[in-house]
Amino acid sequence: MNDASRTYDVMVIGAGPAGENVADRTRAAGLSTVILEHELLGGECSFWACEPSKALLRPVIARADARRVPGLSRAVQGALDVPAVLAHRDTMAEHWKDDDQVDWLNSVSVDLIRGHGRFTGPRQVEVRTAEGDTVRLTARQAVVVATGTGAALPDLPGLAAVRPWTSRDATSADHVPGRLVVVGGGVVAVEMATAWQALGSEVTLLVRSRAGLLPRMEPFAGEMVAEGLRELGVDVRIGSSVTSVARDAAGEVRTTVSDGEEITSDEILFAIGRSPKTEDLGLETIGLTPGQWLPVDDTCRVTTVPEGWLYAVGDINHRALMTHQGKYQARIAGAAIGARAHARPVDDAKWGDHVATADTEAVPQVVFTHPEVASVGLTTREAERTGRRVKVVDHDIGLVAGARQYAEGYRGRARMLLDEERDTVVGVTFVGPGVGELLHSATVAVVSEVPVRRLWHAVPAFPTISEVWLRLLETCRG
Repeated sequence: MNDASRTYDVMVIGAGPAGENVADRTRAAGLSTVILEHELLGGECSFWACEPSKALLRPVIARADARRVPGLSRAVQGALDVPAVLAHRDTMAEHWKDDDQVDWLNSVSVDLIRGHGRFTGPRQVEVRTAEGDTVRLTARQAVVVATGTGAALPDLPGLAAVRPWTSRDATSADHVPGRLVVVGGGVVAVEMATAWQALGSEVTLLVRSRAGLLPRMEPFAGEMVAEGLRELGVDVRIGSSVTSVARDAAGEVRTTVSDGEEITSDEILFAIGRSPKTEDLGLETIGLTPGQWLPVDDTCRVTTVPEGWLYAVGDINHRALMTHQGKYQARIAGAAIGARAHARPVDDAKWGDHVATADTEAVPQVVFTHPEVASVGLTTREAERTGRRVKVVDHDIGLVAGARQYAEGYRGRARMLLDEERDTVVGVTFVGPGVGELLHSATVAVVSEVPVRRLWHAVPAFPTISEVWLRLLETCRG
């Protein structure tokens, strides 16, 4: 990339999973494509989120499961091999090197410029490279923003001097803090509390909301995860917010909470949400406000920019902040960009080839705690808020033969929501060990809008935990 100016059909700003996928799809559509990235190709998911966090959690959850298996439980009562766990985490994060990602980009003929890109006007981006050079780029068809999000931090005096952990620190730390305070009640908070407690930290989890853990899911999910964390030894405090935090001369963190108590720890992790990475993109040159989310239509085209050349995929559009949904949006957007570039019809009907309908109808999510939580589609609260008439069907997963085979004392719960008018499944939540592997069947049921009378003929194998589907249907039929 020695040219000072170049023109492509498509520019992609950000080479995380969403950016890589949209570049792959536009290139497959025959459009010349360049991708810009100032950090590691593969983004947050590969190096600081999904991959390293699940590498930390896998031995934790496997040990917890094994401790409830007769004939195995006595063999797994000891502590985890922390150096081995961290070494495996490093391997899963490719030791924070992106050579494989670069090779993949080359294999699909997508150009790469390493550097920070900023808009200078419509379809115009200027890139400052790591070497200090400037490359000016023009897009004929589309620019796609896929810069993702960063960890949000509270507005607390002196916070920077405390050097708090964010999700990046929590997934890449090379030592186990003796005492760790985790602030937050969402997915990152509960997963990291699970991981670091099992690795040897004394963990205190501070949850400001009195709604408890995982407030966007069914209430019983958060309640069961809180119970599981307490059994692990985590001090879970609901309705407790941070009023001040400081690091003293000895390096200890002193956190004052809303009831006046001071908690002393070695590190503090804030996991209170995400912020869009749009502060330094030059959005003001195209009529947008720096630091804002980028609202899009169902083809992932930004709705507030004239002429329809700007797209946003992944977390940055605030539709569904999960890697798999960002990749899904990227496939949709790439196909839509290709269709429009070649003057072909855009299929924008619900569930059409060029619309991300699943973002609003069927977002699957797994929380890797003990017990696991898996959900897709509506919750009861969402149904009530939107006025949907649903029938709620619950079942105790622990009563299923496959659950009893899985572990002694298996505790779990399943909830299925049925659209009363159409008799289709519109939401499912599972809580219990191993339920993440049940989720895709639920996702297929929601997306396919399969009538319950047809699901009756989908026979689950015995004895598996998936037999809970049969029990839910039997409960529904009375």
